[in-house]
This record gives sequence, C-alpha cells and structure tokens, in this order.
Amino acid sequence: MIYIGINLYQLRGATMDGMKFAKMLSDKHLFELDRMAYKYSAADVREFSGILRQNFAQPLPLVDFAGQALVCLPNLAQISTKGMKQLLSVPAESQPFGVQAMTEEIHATLQIENIHSTRNSIRHILNGNAPRNEEENRIYGMKRGLDFIADQQNEITEENLHQLYQISTGEYLPAEDKLLPDHFYRHDAVYIVGGEESRKGLSDELLPQVMKQLIDFANAEDDLNELHKAAILHFAFAYYHPYFDGNGRTARLLHLWYLARHGYPAALFTPFSRYIAESKAAYYKAYERVEKNAMLAGYTDVTPFLSYFCKEVYNRLQADTAPAHTDFKVYQQALVEGRITEKERLLWEYVLSAYGTSEFTTKQLEKDFRNAAYATIRTFVMKFHDMDLLAARNAGNRVFYKVK
Repeated sequence: MIYIGINLYQLRGATMDGMKFAKMLSDKHLFELDRMAYKYSAADVREFSGILRQNFAQPLPLVDFAGQALVCLPNLAQISTKGMKQLLSVPAESQPFGVQAMTEEIHATLQIENIHSTRNSIRHILNGNAPRNEEENRIYGMKRGLDFIADQQNEITEENLHQLYQISTGEYLPAEDKLLPDHFYRHDAVYIVGGEESRKGLSDELLPQVMKQLIDFANAEDDLNELHKAAILHFAFAYYHPYFDGNGRTARLLHLWYLARHGYPAALFTPFSRYIAESKAAYYKAYERVEKNAMLAGYTDVTPFLSYFCKEVYNRLQADTAPAHTDFKVYQQALVEGRITEKERLLWEYVLSAYGTSEFTTKQLEKDFRNAAYATIRTFVMKFHDMDLLAARNAGNRVFYKVK
C-alpha cells in the first residue's frame, strides 16, 4: 500500500473526498487509468490525476508530442537497496566491460527485437574474429557500441550519440533505413511496433529540438536519482524514436552509457537487456501504459515505465561477475603470499569476466583465453579447485568447472 501523509484540503485542485483519494492512490491498478476509470469514474480519474500533477509530480525538461512537459512521480517507483548496491559495486577485474555481461547483453538486446543471434556467434566476434554473415555484422556492431560507451572519454553529446548509433546499428541497415548524409536523425515519418498497437513516432521536423533537450537533460545536474534518470532517458529516447530502425537497442545503450558515466561501474557488468527480455511483454506494455494514461489524464507521466524498470530490472539485479559467496579472501591471501602466478591471476580474472556463474571446460578456457598453454590451464584449474574457488562436475569423460 502507498501512503502519503497529507491534508487533502491543503492541496491545489482538491475537491475529492480524502478517503477516496487515499483509496485510489493505493489501488493496485494505479498505473492503469482506464481500469481505474471503470472502477471509479472517468471524472474521478481526471481529478485524481490533476491532484497528483499539481502537488506531487516532478516536471521534466522534456516534452510530449503535444509540447507539454513530461512528468514523473519518483516516490512511486522504489529501488531496492540490493539493486543499488549491486550497481555501485566495483567489479573485481580490470576489463572495461565484462565479457560474460557483453555476451548476455548482445544476445538479449537483439532477442528483444526478434533478431536472431547465437552465443557461439557472439563468442566468435568477441574473440576478435571478423563477421561471417549478416547476423555477425549485427553482433559486431553491438560490440562496437558497448566498447564505445565503456570508454570514459566518450561524453554524452549529440555528436557522440550519432557516432554510437552509426557504429552499433546504422552502418548495418538496408539503404532505405539509413540516415541521410549529414543528418543526425531520420528525415521522414516512422511507425513504432512492438506492443499491441503501432503508433506514429514524433514528427521528424521536431526531432532536432527534442533530442537537444534530451542530451541537455542527460548532462544537467538535478535532484533526480541517477537510476530513475537513466530509465527516463531510456523511455524518452524510444518514445521520440529518432531513427528508422535500431531505436530500442540505442535506448538501452544510452541507459547503460549514462549509468557508467555517473558512478555506477557495475552497469557494464550487468546485462540489463537479459532482465528486459525476460519481461518483454511488460516492457512494451509500460510504454503503451504511459501513452494510454496520457489520454485520460491530459498529461504524460512516465512513472509506469519507471515502475516497470525498478520492479523488473533494478530490483532483480544479481552479481553477474561472480557469485556472492565466493571467498575472495582466500584468493587475495594466496596472491599476497606469492602462491599465484601472474598468468594464473589473469586467468582467474578472465574466468570471472567471461564465464561468471556459467560452467566451462579446460579446453574451452584454452580456446577462449588464447594466451596460455593447455598445461598452464590445467594447473590453474586444479590449483583453484583445491583452493575451493572452483567447483568441478564430472560428465562422462569431461569435467566442467564453475566459480563457487
């Protein structure tokens, strides 16, 4: 139940009975105004929405299709302490982007848009090989995009956003979907699909103005929680739909990019898109809910999308670089005492990054790491198994290892 300690008679625009307002505020269908209108009345919903807007909603320096300010109610989208701690943690290895997280992020972000990819093809690209087909071209583009946002020298600007889009998606599109030369955004209308209903994207004539506002918002200092702000950027980007294709992928890259630049280093080791793919229907429904609510409320409140992201992504975050119960003290002590070689240290960091909680074999590690003899790999896994840092599972004549 949601509770706000207020005197309703002191609020602007309030003629509604206080008990009814409290009941509506605590309704489980709070973010589904059409259902609220059926349960109460359309007039009640309009008054209720007006009270929220005038007294609690936070206006944003972004506009909807009618030119009105977008708003949000961040207090209605709570982020768990667990999710916050996960994103604030510093990964226990030195690579700019976790290989395991990159694999999962690429696979999931393409899956969300029904673009086929396999983990074998992703591994092929991440191992430094050239693309062999259209599928691997898309994978290669996403890898380039993730590398781009991991580089702290790349600030969030319109020019860099354009470069990010081109290297991650734009260069691999058919001619009719490419941007015109010297154009940062599309030059014609676009229809957005993905949910139950398609809709027309923002007029291309308005894109330069609203996208400048979006980038200014990304770089502005304000009192918004950064996790909420990243989700708002994600929503607004996809809502405006500045390209003919690749908007969802770029919106998710922008989300990660913003967090990586604002004190959340573990964002680059957390495959957000995996959580989105697992709740894909709710993801698209959240977009639709914002727009449907606007028709009843008379203004555009992005809180349904914030609520979705907090519930289905932020509050479900788990450590993807290594299980929480791994005893790193044992490893650190062995490192201090000189019982771990430099090559073994590099192998251990690679295992944490590339495999996370997934199983691997010595042959697979030799192939993926590509810079150690098989005898060295074998010695490493046996030593770390004896140190109780790796678990082993026999399957016929093969042994599978994983971080404990």
